[in-house]
This record gives sequence, C-alpha cells and structure tokens, in this order.
Amino acid sequence: MKIVITNDDGYDQPGLAALVQALTPLGEITVVAPAAPQSNVGHRVTMRDPIRVEQPNSRMYVVHATPADCTRLALKAFVPDANWVVAGINPGANLGSDVYQSGTVAAAREASILGVRAVAISQYIAPQWTIPWPAVQRLAAHLLPIILTQPLAIGQFWNINLPSPLDTKIMPIHRFCSLDKHPHHYRYSEENGTYHYHGIIHDRPRSTGSDVDVCFGGMISVTRLEI
Repeated sequence: MKIVITNDDGYDQPGLAALVQALTPLGEITVVAPAAPQSNVGHRVTMRDPIRVEQPNSRMYVVHATPADCTRLALKAFVPDANWVVAGINPGANLGSDVYQSGTVAAAREASILGVRAVAISQYIAPQWTIPWPAVQRLAAHLLPIILTQPLAIGQFWNINLPSPLDTKIMPIHRFCSLDKHPHHYRYSEENGTYHYHGIIHDRPRSTGSDVDVCFGGMISVTRLEI
C-alpha cells in the first residue's frame, strides 16, 4: 500500500512525525508537506504562480504552498499511484464547521476530489493540557488500520478527532458520528480601527451524538464527509 502523508502545520512538526511512525507498518510512506505553517487556509490552491518544491530525501517533498497544493502535487506528480492520503496529526480539533477552514481537512478533501481515499486526523487540546505525542502516536497506530478498512464511496473521506486529555493507559473508544451544524459563539472587539476575534472553542454548542459532542465527551469522533 502506498500512503501519502501531509499536514497544514509544516513538514517538521511533531504531529506529522507521529503520523509517519503510526503508518509506517502499513505500507510505503511518502511525505508531501508544506514548508511553513498553513493552518486555517482552507481549500486554497495555487494555479497561476509556480510552486517551489525541495526534496530532502527520496521519501519527502517540502512544498512552498498550501496543504491542498501538497495533495495535488503528490497525486499528480510524485505518487500518482497512491492508495491513501492521510493528513495530520493536527494539534487542535477540526470539528463541525471547522472542516471548511481547516488546511488539514482540505488536504484530505482534495484527495477525495481526485478519486483517492483519504483521512484527516486531528487532536483536540483541552484547557491547560499539552499533547503527549507518543501516546497520540500509539492511538493513531491502533485506530488507523481499523478506519482504513471501512468502506468509502467515491467522493467521501474520513475526518477523525482524538479526545483530550488522553489517558495514556486506556485506549478510548471510537464512534462514527455526524458533523455538528451549530454555529460558533464568538464576537469581535474594535480598537483603533482593528478588530480582534474572541471565542472559546471549548464552550462551543453541540448536538447530542455529533462529532463535537463525541470528541468533547472523551471518545474518538469518526465522521464520513463528502466533497
């Protein structure tokens, strides 16, 4: 199995390294990731400007563009016979409406658009909590082989969010669930002609059984999304 790994935080981030370690036993890994952080860029792609790419080794491409560009280049130029694209592990949840602004989710969505199966995986961060990447890696290594065997129709892809805090001794259960449709509760304050965002992700409203509810309730949310 040939697996492309990407993210929206950059090629040198611990979440990507954890994902590489988790997936290496499953097949041939190629990393195609952004050169610099690209969080919240959504599904932006580069079409008019040239894209600079560096190749530190035979299994890594560092792309000076967006996560969706990374997927495009991976599937059109570097690994055209890839079986899966897996994006992450993002430090921070991508739940509910977050999936439309997330570069991580966009990288997986772009793979689905191009007819390749894909997964986006993110780690929710509870207040006053630091991500224990070795534990996250073990959880991903346990979970992803299960998810990769689940059926996906053309135009579908998986969005996974890991709960927080993680109990390093107990493997949390996963639930297949729908995308929460509640709007965020946030506001802007104005100061000298500039506007500042104010919102608390941990207090967001949610529907019972939705991805937000499942993940915030201590379980792994697994949502099948469509392009």
